[in-house]
Order: sequence, then structure tokens, then C-alpha cells
Amino acid sequence: MNLDWLEGFADPYLKTPFGQGVFLGGIILGMVAKYQVNNDDDIDSAPMFKQIMFGKMQRRDLLRHLSRVPELLRAYDIPYNFYVQQLARKAGDLLLQGSGEMGVDGNFVFSVAFLNASEYFWRIFGRPEEEKLEDEERGE
Repeated sequence: MNLDWLEGFADPYLKTPFGQGVFLGGIILGMVAKYQVNNDDDIDSAPMFKQIMFGKMQRRDLLRHLSRVPELLRAYDIPYNFYVQQLARKAGDLLLQGSGEMGVDGNFVFSVAFLNASEYFWRIFGRPEEEKLEDEERGE
């Protein structure tokens, strides 16, 4: 797991453990949402997408969603679940190190991570060849 590239962001919120935990939480929930729908469906039809109150999330909302990740991994048979679990453990550690509310900065960081989850996920773990081929076939 490579998180060194997070230091390249200039946002002061992402320099805190809590901010990094929010960012990783967005990636995790974004990956869950991605695999809740078929490849040709939009992410906004995913159950996870419909449950998130973008722009109004609070710390407790994020923690509630993240606490359901193990259940969701099983229910939707999400691929690369070992990586998602590993990232969830790291996000949990970071969220427990920090405190405070998400506010505007946290909601922005979460939304960016959620919407770019696949890109950031593979930046953390390195993209396997089969994933590269699937993305090329979809034109990404």
C-alpha cells in the first residue's frame, strides 16, 4: 500500500490524519459503489451513492458507512476485497487518530475521493494487468 503520494496534495486538510482518513473513506465507499452497479450503469444508481448525503456528511455518517464495509464486501462480492479491507483498516486508524467534524473541507475531500475512487485506489495498490485491459476496453 503506497500512500506517499498523498503528501503531494497542498490542501492543509489532507495533511492531518483525520483528513487522510476521510479521503481514504471516500475511496473505499466509491469502490463499493462502483461494484454495486453493472459496468454500463451510472454510479448514481448504486445504493451506496443514494445513501450518502454529499456536502452534508458528518463524521458519524462516514463512520456509519465505513462500519458496513465488511458486510457490503460480502453482499456484493466486490473484487479486490482484500485491498478494500486493508484500506479500510488504514482509514479507520487515521480517523481514530484525528478528531473534529468534516465541515466543508471534509465534504469536498470526501467527494473528490469518492468520484475518483478507482484512479486513487489503483494509485495506492498498483493496477493489475486485467484491470488495465478492462479500462482500455471501456475507453478509460
